Amino acid sequence: MIAVLASNNTHKLEEIRALLSDKFERVCSLADVNIHTDIDETGVTFEENAFIKANTIFDMLGGKYAVIADDSGLCVDALNGAPGVYSARYAGEPCDDGKNNRLLLQNLHEREKVFPKNRRAYFASVVAAVLPDGRKLCGEGRVYGEVLDEYRGSGGFGYDPLFFCDELGKTFAEASMEEKNTVSHRARAIAALREKL
Repeated sequence: MIAVLASNNTHKLEEIRALLSDKFERVCSLADVNIHTDIDETGVTFEENAFIKANTIFDMLGGKYAVIADDSGLCVDALNGAPGVYSARYAGEPCDDGKNNRLLLQNLHEREKVFPKNRRAYFASVVAAVLPDGRKLCGEGRVYGEVLDEYRGSGGFGYDPLFFCDELGKTFAEASMEEKNTVSHRARAIAALREKL
């Protein structure tokens, strides 16, 4: 079975290909199937957004392929779970990792003027799959840590340079892809999905 990832994010494609290569003959990008579209993520949960993306691409492809979609984000305790489902566009459109990271730190610093410092956070991910036989499956994963004040590492993407992972003892941006894939929220969501496939 061929699967299509409902994303144009090359980092996500690499991660998902690495983690699901034994379940599908091939995992294609949207560009591989000549789809060039941005899908409005109007859901209020990660699961809703993942299925909005998966269902949209599934319908566009006429149900011929399995479609995988992920929605994930950083949830910060002191910010009442923000940026959450708005993580990618936290600082507005177009999505900009640098602006998002700066806004996150700014908002934490503002809150810390009034409340005790609390940098606890977790990354959450839901990976949804819509299969040609009509089944709809999903898996959820989380990884816990804290938001640092300075950037560490040059790998990864998004909030990875600021997210210090408890289990790895380093930021996601300092970790290799292999290390990150052992504990990441997306890896755990995919592992949960794998059990259902």
